[in-house]
Amino acid sequence: MIRPVTTVGTRRSGKVLVLAAAVSLLSACSSMDRLASVGQTPPLTPIQNPATAPGYQPVSLPMPAPAQGEREANSLWRAGARAFFRDQRANRVGDILTITIQINDKAQIQNQSQRTRNGKENMGIPGLFGLQRNIARVLPTPDNDTLESLVKTTADSSSVGTGSIGRSEQINMQVAALITQVLPNGNLVVQGKQEVRVNYEVRELTINGIIRPEDITSQNTISYEKIAEARISYGGRGHISDVQQPRWGQQVFDIVAPF
Repeated sequence: MIRPVTTVGTRRSGKVLVLAAAVSLLSACSSMDRLASVGQTPPLTPIQNPATAPGYQPVSLPMPAPAQGEREANSLWRAGARAFFRDQRANRVGDILTITIQINDKAQIQNQSQRTRNGKENMGIPGLFGLQRNIARVLPTPDNDTLESLVKTTADSSSVGTGSIGRSEQINMQVAALITQVLPNGNLVVQGKQEVRVNYEVRELTINGIIRPEDITSQNTISYEKIAEARISYGGRGHISDVQQPRWGQQVFDIVAPF
């Protein structure tokens, strides 16, 4: 009997080949880019409007009802103003303010657990209605064994677990941020990015979040702990960062390896 040839295995093999080809193509493009930049310093990102960057999304949060401003006739005082003179602090889209970042976090956690369990079971039949002699004839046992110790079970289990976490982070930097959006309640959405290149290594600092105009100091600065929904990233790219990262083949192997 001739069975029809199924195409399931062929389709799966085709998908695997297409995936392998795509991975090889991506790695080849990355390798070509790296080969093209041999002997050159890492390029800096050009300055551009953050609102036009790919993936940019305006912030939308629940807002209170807008307050009605009161106007005072023939008065030099303006409602909501901090002084008679114009406030020089950032408060509009496109204004710049300085964000001070002083992170000094330390965490240490140590856990230890130990468990031990012992169990022992004995079961015997001393008399068995007087038939113990006949059973001994059919099932001969050593001289020291009797029906009183017909079944014996013993179980021992123990587990020991130890874990510890030690972490220390320290960042002291200042970055100028740009106001990209003014929310209906007056809060400001800020975004800052700073790149520093030393030899063949680029250090990049980015920060995003929401601030209150009241938290901006008279020097037009604000501390990072007063930023809501803060997103702070500090990393680098270049020769040193590349050496510290495992190759993509090793990363794939670590993901798919079952052992």
